[in-house]
Amino acid sequence: MANFRVAREIPTRYYLRKVEAFARHFRRSPDRLGRQHIREYQAYLFTKRKLSPGSVTNHLCALRFFYIQTLKKPWSIADTPYPKKTHRLPTILSQEEVAQLIDAAPTPFYRTILMTLYATGVRN
Repeated sequence: MANFRVAREIPTRYYLRKVEAFARHFRRSPDRLGRQHIREYQAYLFTKRKLSPGSVTNHLCALRFFYIQTLKKPWSIADTPYPKKTHRLPTILSQEEVAQLIDAAPTPFYRTILMTLYATGVRN
Protein backbone atom coordinates (compact mmCIF):
# COMPACT_ATOMS: atom_id res chain seq x y z
CA MET A 1 0.00 0.00 0.00
CA ALA A 2 2.90 2.37 0.68
CA ASN A 3 4.14 2.02 -2.91
CA PHE A 4 0.72 3.05 -4.20
CA ARG A 5 0.80 6.19 -2.04
CA VAL A 6 4.26 7.10 -3.35
CA ALA A 7 3.14 6.46 -6.93
CA ARG A 8 0.27 8.92 -6.43
CA GLU A 9 2.50 11.57 -4.85
CA ILE A 10 4.93 11.74 -7.78
CA PRO A 11 2.40 13.09 -10.35
CA THR A 12 0.97 15.41 -7.69
CA ARG A 13 4.40 16.94 -7.04
CA TYR A 14 5.02 17.13 -10.78
CA TYR A 15 1.74 18.99 -11.36
CA LEU A 16 2.43 21.24 -8.37
CA ARG A 17 5.79 22.27 -9.83
CA LYS A 18 4.11 23.15 -13.13
CA VAL A 19 1.48 25.30 -11.39
CA GLU A 20 4.19 26.96 -9.27
CA ALA A 21 6.17 27.80 -12.42
CA PHE A 22 3.04 29.33 -13.94
CA ALA A 23 2.45 31.50 -10.85
CA ARG A 24 6.12 32.52 -10.66
CA HIS A 25 6.08 33.56 -14.31
CA PHE A 26 3.37 36.15 -13.59
CA ARG A 27 4.44 36.81 -9.98
CA ARG A 28 0.89 36.24 -8.80
CA SER A 29 -1.14 33.58 -7.08
CA PRO A 30 -2.52 31.14 -9.67
CA ASP A 31 -6.08 31.69 -8.42
CA ARG A 32 -5.79 35.31 -9.65
CA LEU A 33 -4.74 34.27 -13.14
CA GLY A 34 -7.18 33.50 -15.93
CA ARG A 35 -7.50 32.19 -19.46
CA GLN A 36 -5.56 35.02 -21.06
CA HIS A 37 -2.65 34.38 -18.70
CA ILE A 38 -2.71 30.69 -19.60
CA ARG A 39 -2.59 31.54 -23.32
CA GLU A 40 0.32 33.94 -22.74
CA TYR A 41 2.12 31.29 -20.70
CA GLN A 42 1.56 28.72 -23.43
CA ALA A 43 3.10 31.11 -25.98
CA TYR A 44 6.01 31.78 -23.60
CA LEU A 45 6.69 28.04 -23.23
CA PHE A 46 6.85 27.65 -27.01
CA THR A 47 8.71 30.80 -27.99
CA LYS A 48 11.03 31.66 -25.11
CA ARG A 49 11.59 28.30 -23.44
CA LYS A 50 11.49 26.39 -26.77
CA LEU A 51 9.62 23.45 -25.22
CA SER A 52 8.29 20.60 -27.32
CA PRO A 53 4.53 20.22 -27.89
CA GLY A 54 4.50 17.29 -25.45
CA SER A 55 6.10 19.36 -22.69
CA VAL A 56 3.68 22.24 -23.25
CA THR A 57 0.80 19.76 -23.07
CA ASN A 58 2.13 18.53 -19.71
CA HIS A 59 2.08 22.09 -18.39
CA LEU A 60 -1.47 22.61 -19.68
CA CYS A 61 -2.66 19.34 -18.13
CA ALA A 62 -1.31 20.42 -14.76
CA LEU A 63 -3.02 23.81 -15.04
CA ARG A 64 -6.24 22.20 -16.22
CA PHE A 65 -6.24 19.83 -13.24
CA PHE A 66 -5.52 22.72 -10.86
CA TYR A 67 -8.29 24.95 -12.22
CA ILE A 68 -10.94 22.23 -12.45
CA GLN A 69 -10.20 20.16 -9.34
CA THR A 70 -8.77 22.70 -6.91
CA LEU A 71 -10.34 26.01 -7.87
CA LYS A 72 -13.55 24.47 -9.28
CA LYS A 73 -13.35 26.81 -12.26
CA PRO A 74 -14.47 25.90 -15.78
CA TRP A 75 -11.86 25.02 -18.37
CA SER A 76 -12.44 25.07 -22.09
CA ILE A 77 -10.16 23.27 -24.50
CA ALA A 78 -11.27 25.80 -27.13
CA ASP A 79 -9.69 28.61 -25.08
CA THR A 80 -6.42 26.77 -24.54
CA PRO A 81 -6.02 24.09 -27.21
CA TYR A 82 -3.37 21.47 -26.72
CA PRO A 83 -0.53 21.73 -29.22
CA LYS A 84 -0.31 19.12 -31.93
CA LYS A 85 2.65 16.82 -31.80
CA THR A 86 4.93 16.89 -34.77
CA HIS A 87 5.38 13.58 -36.50
CA ARG A 88 8.84 12.98 -37.84
CA LEU A 89 9.12 11.02 -41.02
CA PRO A 90 11.23 7.88 -40.82
CA THR A 91 14.63 7.72 -42.49
CA ILE A 92 14.29 5.73 -45.68
CA LEU A 93 17.24 3.82 -47.05
CA SER A 94 18.00 4.01 -50.75
CA GLN A 95 17.92 0.82 -52.82
CA GLU A 96 21.72 0.81 -52.85
CA GLU A 97 21.87 1.07 -49.03
CA VAL A 98 19.37 -1.77 -48.67
CA ALA A 99 21.43 -3.92 -51.06
CA GLN A 100 24.60 -3.17 -49.04
CA LEU A 101 22.81 -4.08 -45.81
CA ILE A 102 21.56 -7.38 -47.21
CA ASP A 103 24.96 -8.20 -48.74
CA ALA A 104 26.62 -7.55 -45.38
CA ALA A 105 24.58 -10.28 -43.68
CA PRO A 106 27.00 -12.80 -42.12
CA THR A 107 24.98 -15.93 -43.03
CA PRO A 108 22.32 -16.92 -45.58
CA PHE A 109 19.86 -17.17 -42.67
CA TYR A 110 20.31 -13.49 -41.73
CA ARG A 111 20.27 -12.53 -45.40
CA THR A 112 16.88 -14.24 -45.79
CA ILE A 113 15.55 -12.47 -42.69
CA LEU A 114 16.68 -9.06 -43.96
CA MET A 115 15.21 -9.71 -47.41
CA THR A 116 11.89 -10.78 -45.84
CA LEU A 117 11.77 -7.69 -43.61
CA TYR A 118 12.48 -5.42 -46.56
CA ALA A 119 9.94 -7.16 -48.82
CA THR A 120 7.15 -6.95 -46.22
CA GLY A 121 7.81 -3.29 -45.41
CA VAL A 122 8.32 -3.86 -41.70
CA ARG A 123 9.19 -0.63 -39.86
CA ASN A 124 10.66 -0.05 -36.44
